[in-house]
Amino acid sequence: MTARPEKLVVVGAGSWGTTFAKVLADSALERGVVEPEIVLWARRPEVAEDITARKRNTDYLPDIDLPACLCATTDLAEAVAGAGLVVLAIPAQEVRGHLPAIRAHLDPAAVVVSLVKGLERGTDARMSELCAEELDLPDERFAVVSGPNLALEIARQEPTATVVASRDPATAEWIAVRTSGPYFRPYTNTDVTGVEICGVVKNVIALAVGICDGLGYGDNSKASVITRGLAETARLAESLGGQAETLAGLAGLGDLVATCASPLSRNRTAGRYLGQGLSVEEATARLKQTAEGMKSVSAVVDLARRHGVEMPISEAMNAVIAGSLDVDTLAGLLLARDLKSEGRS
Repeated sequence: MTARPEKLVVVGAGSWGTTFAKVLADSALERGVVEPEIVLWARRPEVAEDITARKRNTDYLPDIDLPACLCATTDLAEAVAGAGLVVLAIPAQEVRGHLPAIRAHLDPAAVVVSLVKGLERGTDARMSELCAEELDLPDERFAVVSGPNLALEIARQEPTATVVASRDPATAEWIAVRTSGPYFRPYTNTDVTGVEICGVVKNVIALAVGICDGLGYGDNSKASVITRGLAETARLAESLGGQAETLAGLAGLGDLVATCASPLSRNRTAGRYLGQGLSVEEATARLKQTAEGMKSVSAVVDLARRHGVEMPISEAMNAVIAGSLDVDTLAGLLLARDLKSEGRS
């Protein structure tokens, strides 16, 4: 394993980015690292000041005390320079725009980790593909973290398991060591494609479940959508080379259940707002954070169509977000398929 600097950086100071920085800090302290260097990049100066001076992120995690070793900056070059681990925790549609600045200051041995659960619109690119293209990263310098990752629960140190996926097992293990702690248990995986697709599509399915909530449908309806949503996620993932085992694990079923069932899920919440009659713009404004399902659904559908994969729930969600389908007519479409054996069809 190539020697890497011990400085760890998270690009993005929203709820999940800040929580993941806390995970890194708590893991380092648990391992006995003296004065670990954990840096958050924040877009807004007031957020960086709040984190550095008061060890709080009032906007996104208002009641959580952050480790003393955490600091934040609005200078991306300063944040990335000399880091052995650079974690991307920004919305999918903003990633490409930040990568040139990251590349200019990226340590030659640094590993890039994506927490991003979205596809780039226009290219349908996964974050692994974007980073390989824009950062010229080999497989052993990229990983993705996914799973049931509801930020507030993890920030409260409620026990959770997650997946660290890299095509290089040694890289996945290196990251797992730096994230493992009393409340955060990483498992390693080499199926980067499967883990990424699961993380993307589960947000779209959570939108549908949220709409069911908003329309007043019960648990039978929501369970049906979740189950059929897992089936269409599997079809897309496997068409791209993902592994069936991933769908049954933490990054697949685990993340889908958490995102569809929890009131903390911003995608389910966005769907509930839509089901209650709010417009996409109104739902987005009320959330105050990015619901990746609304942003990435068009790319999911485009990717599925290009690969000949049938994804009726995602198609319906895309139509809702595009304004061509009213949520009141959604019920029949969510489960409308020809009668056939359940199987994987």
